[in-house]
Amino acid sequence: MGFAVLDIKKGAGNDAPISSHIERTVNPANADKSRTHLNRELIDFPEGVTNRTQAIQHRIESAGITRKISHNQVRAIRFLLSGTSEDMKRMEEAGKLDDWCRDSIDWLRREVGSDNVVSAVLHLDEKTPHIHATVVPIVTGERRKAKMEKTAEGKKRYKKKNPNAARLCADDVLTREKFTEYHTSYAAAMAKYGLQRGVEGSEARHISTQQFYRDLYAQNENLKESIGNLQEEREEVYEKVRDMYDRKDEAQEKFFAIDGHIKQKTDELADIETRLQTARQDYEPHRAQEELNLIHDLFPMMKEQLRIASLCRKIGFAIDHIRRLFNGNALKINSGKLFSPEHKQHFQAQNLKIQIEKEPDNPDKLRITANGTDILEWFRECYRKFRQKQNKGIKMKM
Repeated sequence: MGFAVLDIKKGAGNDAPISSHIERTVNPANADKSRTHLNRELIDFPEGVTNRTQAIQHRIESAGITRKISHNQVRAIRFLLSGTSEDMKRMEEAGKLDDWCRDSIDWLRREVGSDNVVSAVLHLDEKTPHIHATVVPIVTGERRKAKMEKTAEGKKRYKKKNPNAARLCADDVLTREKFTEYHTSYAAAMAKYGLQRGVEGSEARHISTQQFYRDLYAQNENLKESIGNLQEEREEVYEKVRDMYDRKDEAQEKFFAIDGHIKQKTDELADIETRLQTARQDYEPHRAQEELNLIHDLFPMMKEQLRIASLCRKIGFAIDHIRRLFNGNALKINSGKLFSPEHKQHFQAQNLKIQIEKEPDNPDKLRITANGTDILEWFRECYRKFRQKQNKGIKMKM
C-alpha cells in the first residue's frame, strides 16, 4: 500500500513566477517534452480569465474584500497532490487517473472553499503524475489572532463593525493544526485508491525543479571526474598499442599473436574515444549554467539586476532606457503605454516617473517604481480600474 502525497507552500505575492512552471510557458529539464501536451487544467476559468495569474487576481477582486491588500501579502497557496510513484503509474495504466483527479479536487474544495480553488493543473510529463492546485486564502469570520486577544475580563480588545467580512489571510488557512488535518483527511479521501497517510513529521517531499537541478549539478561533477578517468585510460591503452607495434619488429614469429592483441587494444581505444565524446556532449549543455552560477556567487546583486532588466524588457523599455535606469537616472513618460506581464495587456501611462530603487525592507532586492509606487502595484491598480470600467459598461447595456 502506497502513500498519499500532499505538499503545501505559500506563494510570494501573487505567485506569478511559479505560473511559468505550472503552465509550462518554460520547459523544466525534469519534464518530458513529448508528454507535455498531456498536461491539462482541471478547473474552468471565469469568463475573460485565461491563465492562473489572472484567476488569482479575479478571485481577490470578486470576493468583496474592503481592506487594502499589502504588496507582500500572500495571495496564493500551492497544494501539490500526488501519491507514491509506482501507485500513480499503476492508477494511470488502469484508467483511474480521472477519478483520482476529481476526488482530489473535491477534497480540496471541501477543505478550503470551492471558490478559493482557482486553478488545478495535472502534470503528466514528469516522473510521477501530480496536480498543482492553487488556493486563494479568502476567509470570513473573526480573525484567528483576534480570538486570542482577550482581556483579563474575557472581553475583546476591539470589535469590528462587520466580523464576517471577506479577508485575505493565509495564516488562517495554514494553521499548524489545519496543516496536520489536511494530510490526515486527504489520506482518508485517497484510501479508495490504495494510498495511506505517511508518518507524521516525515521529511519526504515532492522533488522540486530546484532540487532536480541541484542533483543534476552533482551528476555533472561526477561526469567531469569520469571524463578525466577516461582520458587517463585512453593514454594507457595508447601506450600499450604503441609498445606492441615496436615489439612486432623484434620477433616475426609472434606477429600474428601480437597483431591480435593490437587489434583488441585498438578496438578498446576506439570504444573509449566514443564514450569520451559522448560524455563531453552530455556535459557541454551545462557548462554555461555552471559559469552563470559562478558569476551569481561572486556578484550576488547581478542576479537581481538581471531579473529587473528582464522585467524592464517585458514592460517595453528599450536597452537605452534600461541603461539610464541602472545608472540612477529617472525615466519620464509624458504619454504612452506600458505592458503588464502579469495581466498580459497594455495600460495607458501619463506623467510617470520611472526609477529603479532598493526595496524599503530588503536592500538586497530591487524594484521598479512608477511615481514612487512599485510598478507591479501600479499595474494592478490600472487593471482594477479597467475591470470597473468594463463592469460599468455591462450594467449600462443591461
